[in-house]
Amino acid sequence: MMSSSRPLLSRRALLRGTAAACALALTGCVTRSAPPLPRGPSQLRLIGEKILPHGLQVQGTTVGGLSGLDHDPAIGLWVALSDDRSERNAARFYTLRVDVRASGLDVEVLEAVTLRQAAGTPFPKRQAGGEVVDPEAIRLLPGRRGVLWTSEGDYAANQSPTLRESRLDGSLVREFEMPAQLRFASRPGSGPRSNLTFEGLALTPDARTAWVGMEAALQQDGPEPGVGHPGGPCRFTAFDIATGRAVRQVAYVPDPIPHAPVVPGVAENGVSEILMIDASRMLVLERAYMAGVGLSLRIYEIDTRDGSDTLALPRLEAGNHRPCAKRFVADFAQLGLSRLDNTEAMCWGPRLPGGRRSLVVVSDDNFRSMQVTQFAAFEYLGAE
Repeated sequence: MMSSSRPLLSRRALLRGTAAACALALTGCVTRSAPPLPRGPSQLRLIGEKILPHGLQVQGTTVGGLSGLDHDPAIGLWVALSDDRSERNAARFYTLRVDVRASGLDVEVLEAVTLRQAAGTPFPKRQAGGEVVDPEAIRLLPGRRGVLWTSEGDYAANQSPTLRESRLDGSLVREFEMPAQLRFASRPGSGPRSNLTFEGLALTPDARTAWVGMEAALQQDGPEPGVGHPGGPCRFTAFDIATGRAVRQVAYVPDPIPHAPVVPGVAENGVSEILMIDASRMLVLERAYMAGVGLSLRIYEIDTRDGSDTLALPRLEAGNHRPCAKRFVADFAQLGLSRLDNTEAMCWGPRLPGGRRSLVVVSDDNFRSMQVTQFAAFEYLGAE
């Protein structure tokens, strides 16, 4: 999701544009891609895509809003997290069957798993009071230990972003301890922006460290991206899995918005997912929306060792930190997809013949018939 105190989205940015803007962007009538920049060749090759039926029903729930995706190759388990705030159905994730082959991709949704509070009850609707969750990212812990998942929280209710561990049956294990800088602040101009918090989650291969990625800069760290100028640095925070505490943090600067909107409406860009390549290198997915133009999706690679530690800094400004350098991986507009939609999740799939990794992504349809739940699989051509 991308938005501040405005109504929900990046996933909701599409809802804030005019009807004409939505029609242009979502029906594919506008195919303008992001402007060319000095980059290298794409490190992804399309294998195949699969679009699920809109409103698909599984165990009495509506499949949609898929904002997190992960795969455990040791046991063949796939999971996808819905960002439903318990409005349509209780907050949940799904188990999947995903078949990635050199010749294509097939996906089947198998089971809905309800996420539960400490008392064992499902998370309530916002209107009902109590704890509100806005699920956004999910990672599987090895050995069937369970899942880690993030919530963007609820700014109006003063319920801050969270990182939780749950079992595979959805029952809660624990909640991680959040640094004060990542909690909503009562002081104007500081802390996370509403609905622009824990959009990304990555797990190191040894499963000892989880990185949580902010969608946009903290208010005191800089502005949201604009046309022609990048946003303030997003904080990516490393948590020690054993203790549940933050141990390090780096800064990442998102791109400028690729185009000005061509009709009155919103234009924005932010980080929608992160994924570890190895113990230190990370893929970062940036997703932009521009009214009347459509979506831009780009993946970059960073090395978390390159950035200085910002965890102790209350404010990021020029001269007091070193952001991670970015290396271009792919622009989705150049990959041959049938359409671009609101892609919010990515994970590693199985090894392909020849030994290369597959990368699988999925888009969040916002439960809207004009959008799609689009899975896509790619061969990853980058260095491992």
